[in-house]
Amino acid sequence: MHKTQNQPGSALTDPVRYPSGASAPVRTKRAFVLVLLTLFIPGSAQIVAGDRRLGRVALRVTLAVWALALVTLFIAMVNRTLLLSVFTHPIGSLLIIVVLVALALGWAYLFLNTLRIIRPALLAPGMRPIIAVVLAASTILASGSLGYIAYVLNVSRNAIGSIFDAGPAIEPVDGRYNFLMMGGDAGDDRTGRRPDSLSVISVDAKTGESAIISVPRNLQNAQFSEGSPMRKIYPDGYNCGDECLINAVNTEVTNNYKDLYPGVADPGAQATLEAVSGTLGITVQAYVLVDMDGFAKLIDAMGGIRIKAGGWVPISGPVTDEANGIHGMPDGWIPAGDQHLDGFHALWYGRSREFVDDYARIARQQCVQQAMLKQLDPATLLTKFEDIANAGTKVVDSNISSNQLGSFVDLALKSKNQPVKRLTIGPPDFDASFSTVPDFDLIHSKVQETLAGSNGPRADDALVTGNGAAAGTIVAAGPVAGSRPAGQLPSPSADFTPVTTTPDGTPITIELLNGLKAQGDEQGIRDLVATNGQCAPL
Repeated sequence: MHKTQNQPGSALTDPVRYPSGASAPVRTKRAFVLVLLTLFIPGSAQIVAGDRRLGRVALRVTLAVWALALVTLFIAMVNRTLLLSVFTHPIGSLLIIVVLVALALGWAYLFLNTLRIIRPALLAPGMRPIIAVVLAASTILASGSLGYIAYVLNVSRNAIGSIFDAGPAIEPVDGRYNFLMMGGDAGDDRTGRRPDSLSVISVDAKTGESAIISVPRNLQNAQFSEGSPMRKIYPDGYNCGDECLINAVNTEVTNNYKDLYPGVADPGAQATLEAVSGTLGITVQAYVLVDMDGFAKLIDAMGGIRIKAGGWVPISGPVTDEANGIHGMPDGWIPAGDQHLDGFHALWYGRSREFVDDYARIARQQCVQQAMLKQLDPATLLTKFEDIANAGTKVVDSNISSNQLGSFVDLALKSKNQPVKRLTIGPPDFDASFSTVPDFDLIHSKVQETLAGSNGPRADDALVTGNGAAAGTIVAAGPVAGSRPAGQLPSPSADFTPVTTTPDGTPITIELLNGLKAQGDEQGIRDLVATNGQCAPL
């Protein structure tokens, strides 16, 4: 009985719960252990040395979080789309943010409580600041990480709400999702956006295999898809003369026919989507229209892009001869060779068409798109996420449903490292004059050939040199009706030599090019920059 009566008193000598009688080294060791317990098993420090009720609640939460993490990991392995859909859904992401903030605050409270349990006054004077620093660092590592994840999710959630639509999800057609990407200037002085670039990104709904089909902005007689309200206005195609280019559909519908699209947020963009659908003979389900200023900001947020440029590209000055489309002295030049481009220079690299035709520009635009996809890696996203998300809100318009972003993100992850096929409705895949009098049956055939994914050139095909080979395009020994067979392009081939000298070996410089411009020798410049459609991402 005497020994039993003394047990409560003997418990006071426990150095973990009652450190007063312990030696200085034991108190120091105890402090470090309590901090580590709070860091790795939140609530366990309170159970062994503090408020056991608080510890039990915290430990239950810890075990529940671990179980949830294991379930999340399992879902990521068996159904990644579902997981991404939860994270990108407005309500799902909000719930996750609330939970993360609550966990971050609760964990921070446990660290403060652990500091009280440690009783710094009992520590040796030299150990007090060390323990304080370790505990503060642990708090930042634990609670700060959760808080940062919640912050990133909130930025992402706001960006998604600003960019994407809240409409119904879309279904694949013939096993593919087809997205129209439009790039143009959306200044306050413009009524309806006249896109400078039009390209369809077609993605296999199961495998993620993708193709980029570029439509020249000057394509005439564009066909509207069946069911399009504009088909009643132009049953034989958009054929009102040289002014009826496909990139003018947006402006015309915005100015004259938006009443044909009741309830549609952007009738001009929707009509352009229908014109591209009918022209290519496929169903394009959604569009994204990117303002050029937003494009530049997005590339800046990524830290720039890296490309191999085949020829010099001008940063054009103002137009001085409207009749002949001649610009004044260039404001600058982007040299041939390996380049790291910021947003301003990447924008000009993709939009410049002085001294060359639209098709060289299209090839550069495709290259810039692939450079962005290639270089948008997890490290870039992690370190520059807020800037990228804020720049992304510069996307002017999109009718992609925010509820479907999870599945599309999953598709993007699948397609990231897969070969990309490319087709241009113009050189190098069609003759330069093809866009003026297009053969739509031939376009439809070539589009289907591209999307079918031939494994390589046929026996009667041959690789060509020059721009076609540089772009990785396969050209038939005998062209049919002004077209060339669509080739499979793993990426823009880097197997070309940038043109950095004149034919006699003189280095091409800004001074040389500007000197030719001052002399009015436009043709001399064209000869020197003719290869600027060659490009490959690095």
